[in-house]
Formats: sequence, C-alpha cells, structure tokens
Amino acid sequence: MWADLMLVIIMAVCVVTDLRSRKIYNIVVYPALIWAIGVHALTDGWSGLAYALLGFAVGLGILLIPYLMGGMGAGDVKLLALVGALEGYAFVLKASVYMSLIGALMALGIILFKNGFRERMRNIGLMLLCIRFRMLPKLEGGYWTASGATYPYGVAIAGGSLAALALKGWGAG
Repeated sequence: MWADLMLVIIMAVCVVTDLRSRKIYNIVVYPALIWAIGVHALTDGWSGLAYALLGFAVGLGILLIPYLMGGMGAGDVKLLALVGALEGYAFVLKASVYMSLIGALMALGIILFKNGFRERMRNIGLMLLCIRFRMLPKLEGGYWTASGATYPYGVAIAGGSLAALALKGWGAG
C-alpha cells in the first residue's frame, strides 16, 4: 500500500515537471529510489532488497536502449526504473505495455495535430496510393522530414503505471 501511494505522488510530481519543462528531476527520483529500496529491504529483508533491485533493473532495461539511441531522456529511464523499484519487475513489465500504448497515442496525436497537418495527410495519401498500385513515391522537397518535436514521455510512463495500478487494484498484492 505504501508503494502504491508513493507511486501516485511521484507520478503526479513528474507529470507536472515534464509538462512544464520537459524534465524529470533527479531531486525527485533519487530520494524516492533510495527510499523504495531501503523500505523494501527493511520490511522484507534480503528478499525485499532483491525484489526492489530486480524491479529497478527491469525498469531501467526497458528504456535503456531507446535512451542510448537518443530517442529518450535519461529522466524517463530513471522514472521507469523507480517504478520497478517501488512495485517490482512484474508490475513494471505490465506498466510498460500500457506506457507504450499511451506513448504511441501521444506520438500519433503530435504527428497529426502539430503544424503541417495538411502536408502530412497528403504524404500519407500518396504513400497509400503508391502501396496500392505498387509504385515507388518520389521524395521531393523533404517530404518525410522529422518534426523535431519532443514530447513528455513521463506522461506516458505515469499513465501506464497508473493504469497498471488501477488494474492491479489499489493496495492489492
């Protein structure tokens, strides 16, 4: 129950900071991480320590490769690792599935509704026509350029974690 409450509080703080400044601050994540590992170790001994560290490692591992490839911020990686330390490896695996779905919906929304919506729809139509008639499209004038937009993936992490928490049942094991 204490881990669930801590998770909700940390997620609320990180969503606000991620939306405002596109940052998840170490001053929020590190103390919570030390606290989570410490409380698990104190309450359950070596098995509690192993539970928290395994959850931490799994959470870290899920986003480490996207981070190393430059597609993710370090704060996002640390936040998901904290989720694992608080709730365990099975929970962080479930949360990462929901996180991915929420993140994909966020990215789709940004792609569709950011500046240049009409141009993107034209490009999608062109690609669909080319696929239908088995033709290769001509890429002229930088059709497929990246938007350069960043988005607060901490929101997706929080959404996935809270969805997993809600489906687990508040305070349930």
